[in-house]
Amino acid sequence: MSDTELKAKLRFLPTGSALHKLSALITLLLLILAFSIMSSAFFSVNNGLTVLLQTSVIGLLAIGMTMVIITGGIDLSVGSVLALSGVVTGLLMKAGLPVMPAMALGVVTGGVCGFLNGLVITKMRITPFVATLGMMMIARGVALQLTGAAPISRLGETFGWLGNGALFRVVEMQANGFPKVIFPGIPYPAILLLIMALFGAYLLQRRQIGRHIFSVGSNEEAARLSGVNVDRTKIWAYTASGALAGLSGMVLMSRLVTVQPNEGVMYELDAIAASVIGGASLMGGVGSVSGSMIGAFIIGVLRNGLNMAGTSAFIQQVIIGVVVIGAVYLDQIRNRK
Repeated sequence: MSDTELKAKLRFLPTGSALHKLSALITLLLLILAFSIMSSAFFSVNNGLTVLLQTSVIGLLAIGMTMVIITGGIDLSVGSVLALSGVVTGLLMKAGLPVMPAMALGVVTGGVCGFLNGLVITKMRITPFVATLGMMMIARGVALQLTGAAPISRLGETFGWLGNGALFRVVEMQANGFPKVIFPGIPYPAILLLIMALFGAYLLQRRQIGRHIFSVGSNEEAARLSGVNVDRTKIWAYTASGALAGLSGMVLMSRLVTVQPNEGVMYELDAIAASVIGGASLMGGVGSVSGSMIGAFIIGVLRNGLNMAGTSAFIQQVIIGVVVIGAVYLDQIRNRK
């Protein structure tokens, strides 16, 4: 067989990344099938929309985390940045700022935190693990200090529009004067997740910044010699991760209609788990937004199904931990091959 024929055949063979994503998708479908058999209520419209709503926050975090992981880094600060962004928004609203500008400044707060992460990593040459661990502590401390560790409530119904609103919701007034929900509608957080996932995938696959992110993660020195501005690419990835953490904070706090400075604890681990389960390599250079969405839904479906089965929250953590270890082990096998 000639080299040309061999290359033509290899082009149609699935790569290790594609196989990882395919196995994650099969796992997701098997989980849905298993939980549907265990409980008839699981495979219902209302529960499906609940899973969408619950997964939206982790999914948004996973998009930014995937970009960072592809560069060969890690971002441990997203949970704390989520909380700080919510606190900034709540305080601005209490000061009289309208909801939308306050939320926009909350997202900007997240982006600034991510930008600082990128600067510390690239200019001070501190490893991503240590730099983002420091930001995790700083952001959480600032959030608690600004609020006195107390929640910010009475923010008005408008603040809950993003987290609790839905598209195509059908409500019918009954004869007794009480409303009856005919169709709960598609939650706004799920629509926002879809938009951001499509935009993130477009940036990674179709734009120059995406090619730079992959090249930096694959071989940083080769990327630098090829003319890629490595520092700027890393700063961009961490800024995007921070901004998406801020956006996640808007969705979560809006759902609660209360700003909680203690929210987002351990969310960074869920985001990392979703990315790794979806095929992102902790060695860098490999990953996709679509795979991370599959990983996020695996975590969401697992939690939802185990809750319906009456499994304790502690056992759920054990199960998800085992799933993450398995995904990383598969990643190690892939890298060795």
